[in-house]
Amino acid sequence: MAGQVLLIEDEPNIIEAIKFILSREGWTVTTHSNGTDAIEIVRKKQPDVLILDVMLPGKSGFDILRELRDDPEHEALPVLMLTARGQNKDREMAERAGVSQFMTKPFSNAEMLEAVRALTEG
Repeated sequence: MAGQVLLIEDEPNIIEAIKFILSREGWTVTTHSNGTDAIEIVRKKQPDVLILDVMLPGKSGFDILRELRDDPEHEALPVLMLTARGQNKDREMAERAGVSQFMTKPFSNAEMLEAVRALTEG
């Protein structure tokens, strides 16, 4: 049941870890590392799941998520948002912007797999 995951993250070690975890389970993982043209990439790739970092060069994950939720084509796209800061304020902002699930770094391999599975199983 694995599909396409688009990971928008700018930390190389996080990118490698997530690619490894998900690829091993059969997911196809495409990566992108800046917020400036992230919306364009989502439209082009049409992923089954988007993993989106909060702090990106060019545009924040919150702004990207709001834009996606305002677009009828992507308003239901499952989005897992990652942040290094697990403050309630960040979680609340993500929820207001329409996040599907929220995860703080660092995370375990099992947590990441479980989150992506949950987002694709409905």
